[in-house]
Amino acid sequence: MCDTLIATQLATTNGIAIFGKNSDRPPNESQNLVYLPAQTHPAGSPLKCTYIEIPQVQRTNAIFLSQPYWMWGAEMGINEHGLVIGNEAIYSKIPANKEPALLGMDLLRLGLERAATPREAIQVITELLEAFGQGGNCFAPGETMYYHNSFLLANAEEAWALETVDKHWAARKINDIYTISNCLTIADQYDLSSANLVDLAIQKGVSKSKTQFQFANDFSDFLYTTFSQSRQRRAATLNVLDAQKGKIAIETMIGALRHHNGENHDPQNSLTEFNVCSHAGFGPIRASQSTASLVAYLDPNRPLIFATGTSAPCTGIFKPFWLDAASGLNLGPASTAQADSSLYWTHEKLHRATLLNYPERLKAYATDRDALEKQFTEGALALHSASAEERREYSNRCLAEASKAEAEWLKRVEKIPVKTNLLYAAAWKRWNRRAKLTI
Repeated sequence: MCDTLIATQLATTNGIAIFGKNSDRPPNESQNLVYLPAQTHPAGSPLKCTYIEIPQVQRTNAIFLSQPYWMWGAEMGINEHGLVIGNEAIYSKIPANKEPALLGMDLLRLGLERAATPREAIQVITELLEAFGQGGNCFAPGETMYYHNSFLLANAEEAWALETVDKHWAARKINDIYTISNCLTIADQYDLSSANLVDLAIQKGVSKSKTQFQFANDFSDFLYTTFSQSRQRRAATLNVLDAQKGKIAIETMIGALRHHNGENHDPQNSLTEFNVCSHAGFGPIRASQSTASLVAYLDPNRPLIFATGTSAPCTGIFKPFWLDAASGLNLGPASTAQADSSLYWTHEKLHRATLLNYPERLKAYATDRDALEKQFTEGALALHSASAEERREYSNRCLAEASKAEAEWLKRVEKIPVKTNLLYAAAWKRWNRRAKLTI
């Protein structure tokens, strides 16, 4: 489960578009921040994606990704042209394909590698979708989930929502603000679509007639769409952005990604509640959590990325990066499914310790988190005209300062008494045991 947001230049405080996304995945499915430079490839050479091979193109763009450790694709990312894409799992009355094909995350990376604008990325993704299909297990080995995908695509000038069901799709251009979650959102107001989309809906029995066709209403399933609370989460993010429309800034987007239902949120208090900033818990509805977050400040001259590289944005820190200064970053070792010294798993000690008494333990460092993050943001914005070397050095300094701060916050947290119920504790004990993580 995920949430992806866009405020175009018409909705922000200074006319610069801002994108944000939380990636919700199984708790032990770590993500890595990955930079890949532009490359050239032999004409007609094969490209191995997560499950299948497709033809490679001659040149691929430089890209910066937040990538689950086990797959070729990515949950979100930005390329050298300032194109940013995030994807969402969506569920339909048309069953998702279980046979290996392109994952939605593969399609996202392919869009970033091969396109320069949102409109070009829609063409890349939909042509590959229609040629090769989407399908296969979308979770890491040991977990199973199949779904269709939607995408939010943006750059400094424009933004689009693209929603797919199997090989069929609809796309809508965004005016000011828009958010997507684990539900179809495009009704009958779409600007582009696959051929014979309405005929398919009637043929499959999900729509009664051409005059009554509505993409989201007709194709949406009931079970996953309802129990993921995707419509409620989408309403929450839209409300946050709408309340600040015309004044949306980087901190607004970060705040939206940290949204919980109510000021006194405690992840232990419900078996079914699912928030924008999501924490896993007991039972199938709470089996995933926000495992990475990213905000893109889409300055047309030099986009600025703020990424956590860690789970739970409320417990983590958004750190600044620039794609043209990403080579040589000290991102540490790549993570896996088990605890190690990577960025993800080092932070996970703080995150999981905080969950043992979330209301009290988060208070121990939330103010310091905000202050440090503000320092990082203001410092990054001040370096707009600095050299790539200076900006890379600043990113590395922020990474080091964040790591040092989190180590200190963990010491504070561990002094606060644990308060946990049995079911919640049992769920996390199982995940910790599988990850070989001691809390």
